[in-house]
Amino acid sequence: MSDEVVITCALTGVLTDPRQHPVPVTPEEMAASAREAFDAGASVMHVHFRCQEPGMGHLPSWEPGVAVAIAEAIRHACPGVIMNFSTGTIGRDQQGPLDCIRAGRPEIAACNAGSLNYLKARSNGNWAWPPMLFENTVEKVEELLEVCRETGTRPEFECFDVGIVRSVGMFRDVGLVDRPNYNLVMGVASGMPADPDLLALLPRYMHEGALWQSTVIGRQEIWQLHRRTAELGGHLRSGVEDTFYLPDGSRANGNGQLIEALVRVAEECGRKVVSPGRAREIFL
Repeated sequence: MSDEVVITCALTGVLTDPRQHPVPVTPEEMAASAREAFDAGASVMHVHFRCQEPGMGHLPSWEPGVAVAIAEAIRHACPGVIMNFSTGTIGRDQQGPLDCIRAGRPEIAACNAGSLNYLKARSNGNWAWPPMLFENTVEKVEELLEVCRETGTRPEFECFDVGIVRSVGMFRDVGLVDRPNYNLVMGVASGMPADPDLLALLPRYMHEGALWQSTVIGRQEIWQLHRRTAELGGHLRSGVEDTFYLPDGSRANGNGQLIEALVRVAEECGRKVVSPGRAREIFL
């Protein structure tokens, strides 16, 4: 296990209303928030793109011009930063994300590695939203990987369940990818729970020597799992896409505070947070 660790900041997420929560939307806001995270120790910025019309910032955008404006603003504010574009779409059509990758040419693109029934139940016995299928067939994955090869972008396989982790191994076995980069997404209600005991089992189902990190969705409880990730040798990610809560249960005022807390966790576990230049050597 290496003592080096790469920190990713998940800058904004999707659908969270900026009128209610501290999520950046415009290129200027994204760049300023990225700089705070960058100064705190993040070398990778995972970005979603938001609609730029006034009052519409809670909605996603797949306009290539928006992606390029945001990516250029972040790169200017954070010299040497690694860009990681979100690509997730609920259905089969992913032309928007593909166009954004071609236009923005990120170093990394998230690749949802398998389908999931995307569910959440309320305490009153009702669905929080109508049940939906997060559709990520092998054909859809192959299409995204082809564009990644075209642009020199490294895929980061988002794994919401144990079977999806195992599927990524099969992607390598059949030649779809040479060096799998796993992102273990934990805390989604119908996916893997944010359980440190489960996390400890997952490395055995990944290819030996593969890059991996955890994305943990939730509140104060997620910090125990970040600590376990650091102890097990994984790379680390946080940001207002994933949580608004610091280890003491207080609300963060933005991405900078969350990355500062994540760096403290890494250092307490004996891990060395690397520079953007070293992160490039490790991740790319």
